[in-house]
Formats: sequence, structure tokens, C-alpha cells
Amino acid sequence: MFPFRVINQETTEDVLDMASVIRVVEQAYQMKSSQQATLFPLIFHEFVEGRADMDIKSGHLPQADIFGLKLVSWFGENDKKGLPQLVGTVMVLDSQTGVPQGILSGEHITCMRTGAAGGIGAKYLARRESENLLIVGTGHQAPFQIMATLMTMTEIKRVYICNPRSPEKAQSFAANIKENLLTRFVSKYAGEEYECYASRCDVQFIAVDNLEEATRKADIIITATPSREPMIQEEWVKPGTHITCIGADMEGKQEIDERLFAKARVFVDDVGQAVRVGETKVAVKKGLITEGNIAAEIGNVIPGHVQGRQDAEEITIFDSTGIAFQDLLTAAHILKVADKRGVGTIVDL
Repeated sequence: MFPFRVINQETTEDVLDMASVIRVVEQAYQMKSSQQATLFPLIFHEFVEGRADMDIKSGHLPQADIFGLKLVSWFGENDKKGLPQLVGTVMVLDSQTGVPQGILSGEHITCMRTGAAGGIGAKYLARRESENLLIVGTGHQAPFQIMATLMTMTEIKRVYICNPRSPEKAQSFAANIKENLLTRFVSKYAGEEYECYASRCDVQFIAVDNLEEATRKADIIITATPSREPMIQEEWVKPGTHITCIGADMEGKQEIDERLFAKARVFVDDVGQAVRVGETKVAVKKGLITEGNIAAEIGNVIPGHVQGRQDAEEITIFDSTGIAFQDLLTAAHILKVADKRGVGTIVDL
């Protein structure tokens, strides 16, 4: 009765490229901040503390005539079972009729849109001349954060890579990341685009085991870990640094010293979500800042409605908790491309 397209993981990986996802996520942020979209309440459940959880993010995008949800789970021990840690499904429906448009594998969508968020945070909040990028965490998300940031920040010369729990993993990651980026991301392009993005990967990838030392050198810091205690201390961060926090997306998680919020210009993807479950929550809970101290949602910075960085000495923070609009617009983009290419499987519900 209701034919719609099912997109598997392989097709999702084939269809998506990072530059397109960055544009889609920028559009999603702007729709949200211009009140052209509605987020529904987040649903979260933790199966095993610090080792397995799931959440449902959902919302309505009238301008795109869609609504829907993403259910994603993270099981930290899955890699030992030969399974991905992140497993998810995205469902897109027509907001005029309620009829489903597609069901898509959500793992790669989540990784791509989260990586794009990190690149966007740097693009609008970091100093344009930034040369040193520090990635904290060497998990599944790290390559996506690096690629998106190299695409949006043209002056990066060094990428420091730190795994606070396993320096050996950082060494292995650094040794292989350039080939990983070229194979997984840059190979999507041809001609001048390929040459451009390949040249962006021609930087130094340096494994570090001293997080304090690396932090003091960094112009841009991206944290992408499941940490439950602050790793980046306030006194380590130099003036002019930009920090994007990716990992803290639920109660109990924290990656940076909450004292940083009192001296930084703070931006979020969604104010309510950031103060409830994001990196911002601890600073608010302890009274270091209030919700009113948040400068803006990033969607107001992109079109210039709110100024991002105000000067070269300012510390900026982007608390990226992840919102449904990133997933839904990325999924809608995939469905359009898949329709043109005739890929995916049509099923009748």
C-alpha cells in the first residue's frame, strides 16, 4: 500500500560524501535556529553504565516536508564480537501525509553528520589561521572529525592524536589515518576536487601521549570520547583556542573542565538539550554559567545573525549534542540521490 525505499549500509556509504553532508548539516542547523523545524523530546536508555546505551532523536522539518526519527544504540564491547559499536536506523516520513519515504541504515549517517558538526564548529568559531588540530579519542568517530575539519580549515598543518587510555592505539591510528582518509573520503571526488581534498590530507599526523602538552599547542581541540570525567583542564587551554565537544550526549558524560565555560564564548546545537545532557550541563549545574550565558545556537552563527568568534584571544566552545534534523536531512539527501541512481530496495508496507 505504501511503497518506500530501504537503504542499506553499503549504499549509504556509497552515496554520501563529506562536503555534501557539511552543506546539509549547515542547512539543518539554520532551519532549527530560524524556527522552521521542531525537535521532539529525546528518549534515552542506558543498558549498562558506560558500556551500552540507546537514544531516539526525532523531529519535524516543515520546509523539507518531512518528519521522522533515528534510533541509535552504542554497545562498547561490540568490536570484540566483530560488530560495529554503533548501530542505528533512520525513518523518514512525508509530513503532508504521514506516508513513509524511506528506512535507512543509520550508522554511517550518524558518523558523517557528527563529523560534519565538528568541521562546522571549527569553520565558524576557530581562528582562520589555525594550524594545530588536536583530536582526543581514536574511536570510530575520529576519522570523520579529522576529515571534516581538514575540509573546512585550510591552514591546518599538524593533527595531534591522543588516546588518554591507550597511547598504543594513538600510535597505530596516526600511522594509518592518512591512507584511511584518502580511501574512505577523498576517493569520492574526481579532478580538481580530488586534488584539493587530497592536498588537505597532506599534513603531519602525530600521536601524543601527553595530553596537557598537546592541549597547550592546539588551536582547535575536538573531543570524541565516552569519558565521564574532564580530560582537558582549564589551565592548559591557551587564549584563542576553539573546542568542539562531541562525546557528552547524556547525563554522566563529561570531556572538558567545566571551569572553561566561565571564560569562553559558548555555542550549542540546541540550548535545551545542551543544558540537560550536553557538555554544558555541569557548568550550569554548578552555577558557573546560566542558560543565558550561552552566546547562541550554531544555526544563528552560520547566516551571520549572531557573531561567532569576537577576537583572536577568545576561547570558543561548541557543545554538539546531536539533533534529529542532522539525521533527517542527511537521510532525505540520500533518498534523493538514491532515487536518481535507482539504488536501494523498494518495499511495500
